[in-house]
Amino acid sequence: MTTPLRRAAALATITAAALLAGCASPPKPYDYTTFKQSKPASLLVLPPVNDSPDVKATYSVLAQVTLPLAEAGYYVLPVTLVDETFRQNGMTTPNDIHAVDPRRLHEVFGADAAVYIKVKRYGSTYAVVASDTTVAVEAKIVDLHNGALLWEGSASASSSENNSSSQGGLVGLLVKALVEQILSSATDASHNIAGVANARLFSPQRVNGILYGPRSPNYGKPAAKP
Repeated sequence: MTTPLRRAAALATITAAALLAGCASPPKPYDYTTFKQSKPASLLVLPPVNDSPDVKATYSVLAQVTLPLAEAGYYVLPVTLVDETFRQNGMTTPNDIHAVDPRRLHEVFGADAAVYIKVKRYGSTYAVVASDTTVAVEAKIVDLHNGALLWEGSASASSSENNSSSQGGLVGLLVKALVEQILSSATDASHNIAGVANARLFSPQRVNGILYGPRSPNYGKPAAKP
C-alpha cells in the first residue's frame, strides 16, 4: 500500500526529472529569414558600449572584432578609421554613436550593415581561493538600409574554463589564486579573454551564430543547428 510519504517522494522524483529534461532541451533555432534577404557583404563595427566597470573594455573588444568577422566572410570597415571619423564629428561616446539613425550611418560609411556590441562583463575577480577573468559580450547586426534586425546573440569566455584542480591543498589554492590575480592585473589578461569571447560570438559554426558572408567559401551554407 502506497503511503503519503512514498507518493510525495515519487512526485518529487517526477518533478526533478521534468526540470532536468527542460534544462536539457536544445535552444530554439534562430530565424534567419531577414538575414538571408538582406545579404550583407560589408560591416560597420561601432565602438562597443561598456556596461562593465573597466574603462579598457570598449577598445579591447573593438580591437579584436575584425578578425572573426573577416574569417566569417565579411568585409569589415577599418575600426580605427571608423572611430576617428566619429571623433572628428564630435561623437566620442559609444551610447551616442549607437543612437545614430542607421540610414545616416549608411550615407556616411556606405556599409550594408552595422554591428552593435555591448560588453556586459570584463575583468578579474578574486574570491578567496579562486581568481577568475571573465568577458561577456552581446551583439546585434542591423541592416543600414532599413534598420531591420538581422541577427543578435551573446557569448562569454573565462580563464577558469581550463583550470585544473590544485594538488597543493588550501594553501596551494590561495597562492595560486593570488598569483593569478597579480598576473591578471599586470598583464590585462582580460584582453586575451576578450579575443576568445569575440571569436565565439561571431562564429558561423556555433549554434544560432551569424551566417557566412559572401567572401567565405562556405557562403550560402545553412547555419549550425541546435
